[in-house]
Amino acid sequence: MKVTEKDVSYVADLANLELTSEERTRMVRDLNSILGYIDRLNELDTANVPPMAQVSDRYGVDQSKQGSERFAYASREDVHEGLRKSLPHEEALQNAPEADGIFFKVPKVIER
Repeated sequence: MKVTEKDVSYVADLANLELTSEERTRMVRDLNSILGYIDRLNELDTANVPPMAQVSDRYGVDQSKQGSERFAYASREDVHEGLRKSLPHEEALQNAPEADGIFFKVPKVIER
């Protein structure tokens, strides 16, 4: 699938980005280059390549274990240590550019 300038303009509009003609052209070229590289990767035969748990030993240091066993201990229980109180409501709103006393007021960005 090729990315067109119309596609880039549409997505830029959704993201509320103002791209110059040069930036749109460069984006089309870059995105098509990325998609072309992905197509090349999809041509590779990976049928006999075993799945990997991680691509590096960043989380695993136990060299005696093999495969996914090496990384099983990398996860931990979701324990909240040292819970602390939230910022008081009044203090949170104190430096807000606009507030109604309960909520922050922010400009609409969805409607134009």
